[in-house]
Amino acid sequence: MEKQLMIDIRVRSNASKNKVGGFAGQPRRLVVAVQAPAVDGKANAAVIKELAAAFELRVRDFTIVHGELGRDKRLLISGDVAELSKKYSDLIGPIQGNL
Repeated sequence: MEKQLMIDIRVRSNASKNKVGGFAGQPRRLVVAVQAPAVDGKANAAVIKELAAAFELRVRDFTIVHGELGRDKRLLISGDVAELSKKYSDLIGPIQGNL
């Protein structure tokens, strides 16, 4: 049976470099910075590509389920939930480190 994890992210388009890590907002959202502009879906494509690399998965394992036109997005990731949760926690970082 396919397992899936839902995550919330905040996109920073037009960034100086592509990066996945840290958090923003409350509730905490994983920050994904991409160089691509938020035009014609370019930033969304770049976000999924960067997340795939960060989670060591394929692009097709990610689906944007909410916020396709906004900077706050909710994504569904297909894979082993325990491994995905650990990787997500590692990427978002400790709570006390960013307060």
